[in-house]
Amino acid sequence: QVQLVESGGGLVQAGGSLRLSCAASGRSFSSYTMGWFRQAPGKEREFVAAISWKGGRTYSADSVKGRFTISRDNAKNTVYLQMNSLKPEDTAVYYCAARPGISGYSDYGTYDYWGPGTQVTVSS
Repeated sequence: QVQLVESGGGLVQAGGSLRLSCAASGRSFSSYTMGWFRQAPGKEREFVAAISWKGGRTYSADSVKGRFTISRDNAKNTVYLQMNSLKPEDTAVYYCAARPGISGYSDYGTYDYWGPGTQVTVSS
């Protein structure tokens, strides 16, 4: 069992930056692939980024490539999402999630554990 809690969301102007954190508790955090997803009002939840259990492989959606960076610190049981050059269309609730294995990392249906989410609002 893994419990996840996101933090770091807020209101920022377009072009600004935010760093989201996701703190995990429970056993075996370091063995899980971690992902970030987001959901805007009226839209489906979409993949943002994922990182393998050792951090050696990272993946990101085309819409955030070059702007967002996912990382993890297994000693601190924490995964991060550094978001730069934010745009109004990045406005959403951001969720972190955990799953075993890396195959299918962009499919939210394959993740076993989810945090409650943190709101990110980017003003124009």
